[in-house]
Amino acid sequence: MTETRSRVLLTVDELADLLRPDSAAASPSSAARSAPVLLDVRWTLTQPDGRQDFSAGHIPGAQYVALDTELSDHTSDDPARGRHPLPREDQFEATVRSWGVRTGTPVVVYDDVAGQAAARAWWMLRWAGHDDVRVLDGGWSAWRDAGLPEATGLPEETGQPDEEGLPDAEGPRDGTGASDPTASSGEGGLFVIRPGSMPSLTADEAAALAGSGSGVLLDARAPERFEGRAEPLDPQAGHIPGAHNAPAGSSTANGHFRSSEELVDYYGGVGAADTEGMTAEGTIRTIGAYCGSGVSASHTVLALASIGVEAALFPGSWSAWSNDSARPVATGTAEDETVHPPQA
Repeated sequence: MTETRSRVLLTVDELADLLRPDSAAASPSSAARSAPVLLDVRWTLTQPDGRQDFSAGHIPGAQYVALDTELSDHTSDDPARGRHPLPREDQFEATVRSWGVRTGTPVVVYDDVAGQAAARAWWMLRWAGHDDVRVLDGGWSAWRDAGLPEATGLPEETGQPDEEGLPDAEGPRDGTGASDPTASSGEGGLFVIRPGSMPSLTADEAAALAGSGSGVLLDARAPERFEGRAEPLDPQAGHIPGAHNAPAGSSTANGHFRSSEELVDYYGGVGAADTEGMTAEGTIRTIGAYCGSGVSASHTVLALASIGVEAALFPGSWSAWSNDSARPVATGTAEDETVHPPQA
């Protein structure tokens, strides 16, 4: 299971090794991997613009990614799309190219909230067909606490490698991610989006999954929101009928993902992983995940991927569901829920 986890997560020591110019010579296992594109996705509901924090300190070579504008599309005011609707395919392709990502380029994403915002970038890149993307376990806090090199300022304010020889903090941001606009989409070529490379759910599919006996729909929000005791953001309180509550925050401890064994145990408790023998490989049940607006649920999909379980994301999540008056709403726990009929 260690290999499964390492496909989606890496430690600060592993990242530091990848970033050092002499790492290939010192570590043959690193030789096959080129230096990754680093994406800093610091974002919270209360502080959606993380540029100030990025400017105060970030991993050398990182680019700041704005979740609200680069990982979402707010060109429409339709609330039924949810609070963080996915960007248009052509729009996201251009965004990924602007980060300097080419076909086969390794990408590492991080944040400072236990990987929740970074997981959104991870999921979107995987959904778009880019396989080599991992989340830094522990994020910015782990990097800083390890005493590793830091850079300050926004990209246009920086530009020289630090004394440790780590990369320039200025990202490509050229809109193409390639010096040759005629480059192909082959290995090292211009990134070409392949949407749907990760499974996703529509509202109808999420409803069907929650009501089926062969699958599990996980709600990654806090229990008080799931049960309908509180709803600070969306028009209705409660959850999708038939869903099970598995708060995303419970999959981490002290900013790091819990061990694979702990994650299998946690998700096994809601029927989303096979706990026999402490392994999740071979799970046959269909798993889906949603949250408030498709951010925390991406973290759930990532946590499940780290133990070998594939889960589909409902991007619109509760913010889309609760804005549709034709949808029923459930309150209470999964074991004792009350289903309220549609308002329409």
